[in-house]
Amino acid sequence: MKAAAVQNNKFVIKNIPKPMLDEYGYGAIIKVEGCGLCGSDIVKLKQNLVQDGSVLGHEVVGEIVEINSNTPFNIGDRVVLGHHVPCFYCQYCLDGSYSMCRHFKSTNIIPGGFSEYIYVSEEHLNNTVFNANLSLTSIEASFTEPLACCIRAVKRARIFDNANNLIVGLGSIGILMGEALKAYGYKVFGCDLIEDRVNLSQKFGFDRSFLIQNEEETIKEMKKIAPLGFDTIFLTAGASSSLEFALKTARDGAKIVVFSSIKNDNGFKNNDIYYRELTVMSSYSSSPVDLEDALNLIEEGRVKTEGISVVYSLENINEALNDTVSNKIMKAFIKI
Repeated sequence: MKAAAVQNNKFVIKNIPKPMLDEYGYGAIIKVEGCGLCGSDIVKLKQNLVQDGSVLGHEVVGEIVEINSNTPFNIGDRVVLGHHVPCFYCQYCLDGSYSMCRHFKSTNIIPGGFSEYIYVSEEHLNNTVFNANLSLTSIEASFTEPLACCIRAVKRARIFDNANNLIVGLGSIGILMGEALKAYGYKVFGCDLIEDRVNLSQKFGFDRSFLIQNEEETIKEMKKIAPLGFDTIFLTAGASSSLEFALKTARDGAKIVVFSSIKNDNGFKNNDIYYRELTVMSSYSSSPVDLEDALNLIEEGRVKTEGISVVYSLENINEALNDTVSNKIMKAFIKI
C-alpha cells in the first residue's frame, strides 16, 4: 500500500506492507479516507523527533474493512478515532492526566494515518474509535481529534462564568479553541499577526479579534474590554514572543494555558508568576470522553470547520507541508 514516510525532514511516498489483521488477532483494519496534517506532525518532522521510515498522521477518518472484535463495530462502519489509549487505572489516569499515562504513550495506530490502511487494536475500538455520521464530510470528521484536544484544555482551565478569555495565535488550533470555548458558553477574544486569520476568527463567532501591528496600541485596545487584563489566556501560537505578550495581557491572578510547543527553552520567569499569583498550566492531547464530546459538537453543527483546511493528495503532501509552514494555508487535509 502507499504511505508517506519520513525521510530527511520531508515525506517520501513509498509502498509499505499493508497491516494484516491475522498478525494482531483482535482489532480492525481501517481504509483511510483522509487525515489532517497536525502541527505536531510538522514539529516531529522538522525537529528530527521521529526516525526515518516512520509514518505520521493521527487525525484520521476512514472505513472499517476488516474486523475481529467483541465490540459493536462492523465492516462498513465509517469512523474517527484517537490514536492513544489510556489504561484508566494508573495514578495519572485516576488524577485525570490521561495523556501522561505510560500506557497512553505506548499505544498507537499502525502505521500512521498518511497511509492507505491502518490497524487499530481492540483497546482502540473499545475506547477511542467512534462511528461518524455519514452526513459529515471527510474534512469535518477529521477535526474530531484536534477539537478534542482543545475541549480538554477548556475543561482543565476551569473557567468561571463571564470570564474574558484570550487566544494568542489564530491558526487552525486557535480557531478550534475559540469554537470550543463558544460551544461551552464562554466569551472569546483572539489576536494574531496575520490579518486574514483575524478576519476568519470573527466569522467563527469570536467576540472580537485583534490584529497585532503595534503591540502597545493593541494592548490599549484590549484594555477597553478587559481593563485589568484577561482572566484566561490560551497560548496556541508556538512562538517565544507569545510568552511575554501573555504576561502583558493577563490580569493579576489569571490563568495562562500553554497549548503549543516552543522550539527553544524560553519560559516564564519565576518572579513574574510569583508576585502576580499567575497560574501557568498546560494541556496536552485528549481523553476518550473528549473525543466523544468533540464528535458530538461537530455533528450537532455547534463547531464549524469550513474554510480552515485545504485538500491535498497524498502525493502532494510535501506541498501541503511547505504551504502550512510558510503560512500560505492554515491547515492541510491529506486525501488518501
